[in-house]
Amino acid sequence: MSQGVVRLDEATMFELLTVVSLFLVALLGTIIAYQAYRGYRRNDATSMLYLAIGLLLLTLCPFLINIAITTLVAPARVVIVFLENVSRLLGLLVIMYSLYGRH
Repeated sequence: MSQGVVRLDEATMFELLTVVSLFLVALLGTIIAYQAYRGYRRNDATSMLYLAIGLLLLTLCPFLINIAITTLVAPARVVIVFLENVSRLLGLLVIMYSLYGRH
């Protein structure tokens, strides 16, 4: 078994709660982004589309990056954290654009 990989039946309560909380952040962020997307479709408000994209980059993408990279490759933890933070930064920039940009 590779280092850093924890089987579910061997995980501590803290590790399980961490995974559950990350999943809930991704799920709730996706639900809110979907509602913003519906607002975009209903009102043709481009700012709502940018808000939806920003929320996905802020909440869902870091979760998916973590899962995909950890599953497909065995990179250093630093690489995963960097890519997650880049996604969060892009998400915040897109949300700022949805609030202050000219659409």
